[in-house]
Amino acid sequence: MTPQVTDPPVTEHGGGVWSIKVPIPDNPLGFTLVHLLDTDAGPVLIDTGWDDPTSWDTLVAGLDACGVAVEDVHGVVITHHHPDHHGLSQKVRDVSGAWIAMHEADASVVHRTRSNPPDRWYAYLVDKLTAAGAPADHVAPLIRARDEGRPRKLPGLAPALPDRGIAPGELLALPGRRLRAIWTPGHTPGHVCLHLEEDHPTGLPGNGRLFSGDHLLPGITPHIGLYEDPDAETATDPSPSSRLRSSSGDPLGDYLDSLERVGRLAPAEILPAHQHTFTDAPARVRELLAHHEERLTGLLALLAEPLTPWQIAARMEWNRPWAEIPYGSRNIAVSEAEAHVRRLVKLGRAEAVQGSDPVTFVAV
Repeated sequence: MTPQVTDPPVTEHGGGVWSIKVPIPDNPLGFTLVHLLDTDAGPVLIDTGWDDPTSWDTLVAGLDACGVAVEDVHGVVITHHHPDHHGLSQKVRDVSGAWIAMHEADASVVHRTRSNPPDRWYAYLVDKLTAAGAPADHVAPLIRARDEGRPRKLPGLAPALPDRGIAPGELLALPGRRLRAIWTPGHTPGHVCLHLEEDHPTGLPGNGRLFSGDHLLPGITPHIGLYEDPDAETATDPSPSSRLRSSSGDPLGDYLDSLERVGRLAPAEILPAHQHTFTDAPARVRELLAHHEERLTGLLALLAEPLTPWQIAARMEWNRPWAEIPYGSRNIAVSEAEAHVRRLVKLGRAEAVQGSDPVTFVAV
């Protein structure tokens, strides 16, 4: 039985903007803030939330509290492809006929995601973690899942295909509003922030308002890992070991550059996809830049001896001891370690040890 939703958590931000707390089941983040923007062509959603019955009921009830029916939704703008943001997009489109817009780089991820069955994703993770030096007991459950072909459907592996692109710097075609796309790669390759180029409704000083997705959050450092790609056809050398050794791609560098761009924008208020609204984007940007510089400095010290990405992750500082980090979160931590190592490689401060298997890195 689907739980009944009462008193939907809706906040009116003024100037035809609302947010709805759409729950993420069994996730410490708790909820995604789905934003509703009134336009002359009809209401537009910024993200949609996780594909779950309770999440859907909350979204529907939240829209109703804003005086909007799902059937009225004119369009959906997606900040990035992750399932807590894009999960309900197809259902919204099925009910309303709304268009869905996404940056091309994330749309490409969606296409690849839909074309790869779960067993291929498991095989990719097995190879990737093995190349990163994960112990056999950590990889074993993924091998079993791969070989048994289960589960048949994983969350986020059948996301809606967008029907519109979002170009960097584009002023979106939303009658009566000025909403400009800012490409902010790092958390995903096609993440976008959306700048509402209008005076703040309460007169806060600054340059409009920014829907920041997961790029800029008030109290959370967004995950930055290597961009995942299980499709061998898109890689010159498809082996995870070769990709890990390669210095191509730099998600952390992308993220840091994007942060500085957002900091220079200096919006009056930031409306993120998690936690709460906040002000003083430049100060938050400085905090995040300092955080990653501190991590890179610490990592460089660790790499006085050759280490695999798994060994690096186990030695890095997290919000809890490595022994207490859950299984799935360790995979995320390894990807984050890989992104930081890749940044050091791009800066010429570390390199892969030739012939190492699994791959090890050392400071230079």
